[in-house]
Amino acid sequence: MFESLSERLSKSLKKITGKARLNHDNIQEALRDVRKALLEADVALPVVKEFINHVRKRAQGVEVSQALNPGQQFLKIVEGELTSIMGEANESLNLAAQPPAVVLMAGLQGAGKTTSVAKLAKYLIEREKKKVMVVSADVYRPAAIEQLDTLAQEVGAVFYPSTPDQKPVNIAKDALAQAKKVHADVLLVDTAGRLHIDSDLMDEIQQIYSAVNPIETLFVIDAMIGQDAVNTAKAFNDALALTGVILTKTDGDARGGAALSVRHITGKPIKFLGVGEKTDALEPFHPERLASRILGMGDIMSLIEQAEQKIDKDKAEKLVQKVKKGQKFDLEDLRDQLEQMQNMGGMSSMLEKLPGMGNMAKMAEDTKVTSQFGRMTALIDSMTPAERRNPDILNGSRKRRITVGSGTQIQDLNRLLKQHKQMSKMMKKMKGGGMQKMMRGMGGMLPGGGGGLPPGFGQ
Repeated sequence: MFESLSERLSKSLKKITGKARLNHDNIQEALRDVRKALLEADVALPVVKEFINHVRKRAQGVEVSQALNPGQQFLKIVEGELTSIMGEANESLNLAAQPPAVVLMAGLQGAGKTTSVAKLAKYLIEREKKKVMVVSADVYRPAAIEQLDTLAQEVGAVFYPSTPDQKPVNIAKDALAQAKKVHADVLLVDTAGRLHIDSDLMDEIQQIYSAVNPIETLFVIDAMIGQDAVNTAKAFNDALALTGVILTKTDGDARGGAALSVRHITGKPIKFLGVGEKTDALEPFHPERLASRILGMGDIMSLIEQAEQKIDKDKAEKLVQKVKKGQKFDLEDLRDQLEQMQNMGGMSSMLEKLPGMGNMAKMAEDTKVTSQFGRMTALIDSMTPAERRNPDILNGSRKRRITVGSGTQIQDLNRLLKQHKQMSKMMKKMKGGGMQKMMRGMGGMLPGGGGGLPPGFGQ
């Protein structure tokens, strides 16, 4: 996420963070580089100007001149100002209303509103333990209503049916009445988007707003549209009492400008980030964590939260007990580990949240590690239970059957078996003897003993 902005800022800040003394000239040079990086990332010019002015004022003040490490202090100032631009801290949804709390979703066509409705429903059902009803007031886009119906079934939300011949304002009113009847905690209203801002769209959404009196009105915006994001956000903010923003498609090649600009221009907080296509790919927005990630300083808190939500604790405990007793680490255990990693967004998603591992995450992406994980899983799925438990029995004919069944090559299978053998050795070292032995084993697996991806990846 925001790789290009992160890369540019890291380069421009690297020059100054190692300096023992800062003066007017090297501060000015660093700020010129930072300014260029922000503009290239599509950050709005007024935002860039204010950001640079704040950093300059603080960098030339006492907090840097008297710091033990002025370069590091400068980096800390940049991080603080990035956080400030994006909103200081996470602002959660306000659902403190007589149920049902109505959340209205607004935005342009193609921004990902309908998918965001489903993601938000899943988030509220699973994390907030709410009963959620969803309704589509989009009577213009073909199959919009059916799409929401399908997604509602997938995430376990109550779907209120509507038809294209109804008026959107009547759909919203009827859904609200029904939500009260079934004692829903939250009603999410999906509205129609347009390809551009027009007066009809604004009139219609204002009518819906008046009819259902939402406690939250969220503007859904595509992070990929960069500078235009600011103009559309401003237009919607002028027409509606927005309470927050959902920034979608941040897992794509987003330059990051929208994330840094929207809060400053609208005065409304980004509340969630859409980080993928699946219905669980929605993260609460934490400005301080994103600032840290943009500057290559990692995001350990998000990684911990992700692990708590998505790791199968029973399987993890079973493996721990197995390792403690010195039992064999078989291919079924390896498949479980691969699935757990995929549930957490894959290798690159995990690496980018670790301090100083941003480049490694990019390398993992470049070497298509995720697709290799998919091949490894397919190979293991093509084996019999006996073969998974004891890969030593794999002879030539068994290997051919497995690779044909999984649509892979013999070298893919051999690479998997080599990888498994190394992991098995590592697991044996953990028996009784503790973590230090395992870390030494890991050091042996990594190129140069000190970092990188396990052998077999990227080959």
